[in-house]
Amino acid sequence: MARSAEALTEGSAPISLTARFASRIGIAPEGVPIALPAVALGLGLAAIGFGAVTVIPIAIGVALAAFFRDPQRQAIARADAVVSGADGRICDIDVASIPGTGEATLYTRISVFMSPFDVHVNRASVSGHVAALVHAKGEFRAAFRDAASDHNERNLIRIRDNSGRDHALIQVAGYLARRIVCYLRPHQRLERGQRIGLIMFGSRVDHFLPPPYRVAVQVGDRVRAGETIIGELSG
Repeated sequence: MARSAEALTEGSAPISLTARFASRIGIAPEGVPIALPAVALGLGLAAIGFGAVTVIPIAIGVALAAFFRDPQRQAIARADAVVSGADGRICDIDVASIPGTGEATLYTRISVFMSPFDVHVNRASVSGHVAALVHAKGEFRAAFRDAASDHNERNLIRIRDNSGRDHALIQVAGYLARRIVCYLRPHQRLERGQRIGLIMFGSRVDHFLPPPYRVAVQVGDRVRAGETIIGELSG
């Protein structure tokens, strides 16, 4: 379920101790309460002499932390570019309206499938401000299936760019990834590549590009959030 969270973003609430600690070790704040207890258990067992068995909880904790890794990314300076909001692979490119809005306006939709082994942190695809946030309940179908975009639980983020064009980015839950986290609030200012949330253990992110943007990727391409250009202004 989507929720707000303290994050290392411009204009956000004061940064919590958990977020500061997470930033220092290079993971998303949501990973701390999941990974840290296992590591602490292993260290505690080691302190009282349990020997080699302590490796097991420590290894589990490190593996869980890896799922929440949050690497630094190099910002794209080009004003005409739309960057990927997720790490993963392009699984679909088509023309569609934004699901659940009742609008007939057609956008170029570029979908990124995030496997459980990809970075789960999502980033803003363009600079601008948050025009709307809408969370919709739904199913938990496999995220790589086309029907997931229309039927799965999802979080819609509408971004109005600095030229007044409306973009949309939808975080889609999946069969395994059933928790969506969104760091944003309405009217918040965004910079391209800024952290905006995450989908725990992967899933799918759909990007909706308005005309006159043209697609700069192909189905099957690997992309990185905040760095890979997926759309450019035509002409």
